[in-house]
Amino acid sequence: MNPIDTNQIASVLTRRRFFAGAANTIGAALGTAALAQGLGAASSPSWLGDGARQPMPHFAPKAKRVIYLHMEGGPSQLDLFDYKPGLHDLFDKDLPESVRGGQRLTGMTSGQSRFPVAPSAFRFTRHDNGGDGAWISELMPHIGSVAKELCIVRSMHTEAINHEPAITFVQTGTQQPGRPSLGAWLSYGLGTSNRNLPTFVVMITQGFGNMQALAARFWGSGFLPSEHQGCKLRSSGDPVLFLKDPPGVSPKDRRAMLDLAHALDQDELQRTLDPEIEARIAQQEMAFRMQTSVPELVDLSGESEETFALYGENAKKPGTFASSCLLARRLCERGVRCIQLYMRGWDQHGNLPGEMKKQAEAVDQPIAALLKDLRRRGLLDETLVVFGGEFGRTVYSQGTLSRTNYGRDHHPRCFSMWLAGGGIRPGTVYGETDDFSYNIVRDPVHVHDLHATILHLLGFDHERLTYRHEGRDFRLTDVAGKVVKGMLR
Repeated sequence: MNPIDTNQIASVLTRRRFFAGAANTIGAALGTAALAQGLGAASSPSWLGDGARQPMPHFAPKAKRVIYLHMEGGPSQLDLFDYKPGLHDLFDKDLPESVRGGQRLTGMTSGQSRFPVAPSAFRFTRHDNGGDGAWISELMPHIGSVAKELCIVRSMHTEAINHEPAITFVQTGTQQPGRPSLGAWLSYGLGTSNRNLPTFVVMITQGFGNMQALAARFWGSGFLPSEHQGCKLRSSGDPVLFLKDPPGVSPKDRRAMLDLAHALDQDELQRTLDPEIEARIAQQEMAFRMQTSVPELVDLSGESEETFALYGENAKKPGTFASSCLLARRLCERGVRCIQLYMRGWDQHGNLPGEMKKQAEAVDQPIAALLKDLRRRGLLDETLVVFGGEFGRTVYSQGTLSRTNYGRDHHPRCFSMWLAGGGIRPGTVYGETDDFSYNIVRDPVHVHDLHATILHLLGFDHERLTYRHEGRDFRLTDVAGKVVKGMLR
């Protein structure tokens, strides 16, 4: 934790207008420079002097960037990565009370008269992962082909049982709205490595099942400076609205307009010392540069047919998950720090087999292609890839149960995720659940632990990457979290 409270300094200076009469003196200039240096690279704001600060990780990072593949809705671990063959002998039998243990249920199934066990309708295959093998569902054959790259975590858990707080938790480290997202924290800590593109980019794909709302605060900056919020690329039309100059306005005209606006902003900054003014200036300059960089980014005409075959034909269709995965690789190549892909539609309360087939078909080949593409281009070892949802699903059926059709309710007590790339131990299955995939029996990994591990791989001590707000030093992991060493190389 940095003992110097930068926000408090800004507040005091604004209130007392200390620099209003002293900013033109040599002593004031030297004092400001010394103060900025004393604040350290990872927390010194540009309004104290260095507009091009280079943040510094706490130790040597294993990864330079993150691609986070969020499967919105909570995919069923029982039908993807947590193989439980013994459940077939228990079909339609009641889940033992000793297993459920009085745990909290949602309002959607708490009124059911019974909780019949629903084994997966899908076959599992033991894929070669260079070790003991990884059991992966037939829904994910392409991901199974890259099992040697994966660390599958079967023992994730969270407290949140409903979508909104659960997504908020896994994206921001708390169930309460208003905190910075993971990507915003990474932007704040790492800074940019490409001044022509945002540090944090978000893409959303519409799914085939029940889709929950995605709020912009899931990739928001919270109380961090607004320059760290995610930039959402649209799936149709212009990737970013209002980037094109209107008819009759030339780039030279736009430049002149920005220069005038910046001069006015600088006058206001000198008067108030409000750091958000500099964030506004930075965003305006970024938007100006993105007029060139974004069209180049989304122009896939230079990609080979072999690459499109790798990702699947849908990679040519804007807005598909395959197209987003291909763009994620291109963003990696251009130095973007955090790329977040949302795939909606994994909330299968009913008709799970039919909906999950469509969901998996949309993501399986593109994700495997992304890993293979990063590997062959020498980028995977420095890119951390994360796959998962906000919680898992119950072993018991919600609604009518048959051998070929069933639904599953939300289940926060255990679910599966996987990680690959920068610093992750490949070919690993970490953690274990009971015979019903209902409780964790070995090596639990909390959401805070996941966040602490991600930050560790990016070179940060999660307890030291903090930001003072309303008199308290906040961090992504709040007051918990530990790095999961068993998942690391």
